[in-house]
Amino acid sequence: MQRFVIGLCLLVATACGRTSGPRLFDRTTPHEQYAGSLREAGLADTALARDWLAAAGRAIDEPIPATLPLVNDVRHVPAEPRAYGYRLQLQRGRVLRVELTVEAPEPALVFIDLFAAGEKGQPPRHVDSAERGVARLEHEIDQDGAYILRLQPELLRGGTLKIGQRTTAALTFPVAGRTSAAVQSFFLDPRDNNRREHHGIDIFAPRNTPVVAAADGFVSHVGTSALGGHIVWVWDPQRGQSHYYAHLEKQAVVTGERVRAGNLVGYVGNTGNARSTPPHLHFGIYRRGEGPIDPLPFVQGARGPDVPVVTAWRPGGDRRTRSPAAEGISETGHRFQTGGSDRTGSRDHW
Repeated sequence: MQRFVIGLCLLVATACGRTSGPRLFDRTTPHEQYAGSLREAGLADTALARDWLAAAGRAIDEPIPATLPLVNDVRHVPAEPRAYGYRLQLQRGRVLRVELTVEAPEPALVFIDLFAAGEKGQPPRHVDSAERGVARLEHEIDQDGAYILRLQPELLRGGTLKIGQRTTAALTFPVAGRTSAAVQSFFLDPRDNNRREHHGIDIFAPRNTPVVAAADGFVSHVGTSALGGHIVWVWDPQRGQSHYYAHLEKQAVVTGERVRAGNLVGYVGNTGNARSTPPHLHFGIYRRGEGPIDPLPFVQGARGPDVPVVTAWRPGGDRRTRSPAAEGISETGHRFQTGGSDRTGSRDHW
């Protein structure tokens, strides 16, 4: 038995390359294109084709509840048109990654489609599809909720489908060499005797550990405030949100710079109202029209890049690199001579 990566279209000559009608940007999904090709070939009224279309609908109407990560092998029989639906609870800030291979005597085309589950009698809404001939789907989740993943092989092709599903962080972890294990204060934790809520997460690390851009964007503000101390704001145009870096020991960018994910923006400190706490980065995300949102799902499971870290692109196109030694930082992120405590802890005021 030969192993193939799914992605060849072999059923009918018209199945590749035609669309059955205009949609957003005059595009249909590969699944819809294939269904259209069956109609154009005069096959849509056959019992096999009707069963195939009915199976597609059932996979959306009656998905199997699943949790991630999911690894599953499905034996698909060519003579039995089927589709496989999985209902997933997904969080905003996660990237759903679906990888699919097939073991079969002949190559086969499999359609991968993602839908947002409907509410209150509303039908599911199509969200994304894998490109024709591509055996994987990556989609960043923009809203918390239930989603339906549908997988359906083309007609008259079978074999063992090897399905892998998981989610990963949408953003780069903003502290070099650290992971979410360093987060010790969370979104909406109470502050000031329950008079306000924490609008971010606190990532504890030694003083002067590099802080990096979590995503591509533009530095919209660099300054100092009583609460945040030395702060940097970065606008993320892809997601329509701003990233807030506070309590920095010092900043490494200026207003107007373009940054790439992983570029240096500053160094961990405890400035502002965090003077009585160990050094840490307060990282916040603010979405236009919504206000603060929980940053943790966006970075959970990611690891900050190791130093040295590349600084941002200057307006003139200049790019500078700072080594750890030049900043008095060891390869593990510790200063050679600290100017204050490098302890970690969970207290914070911001």
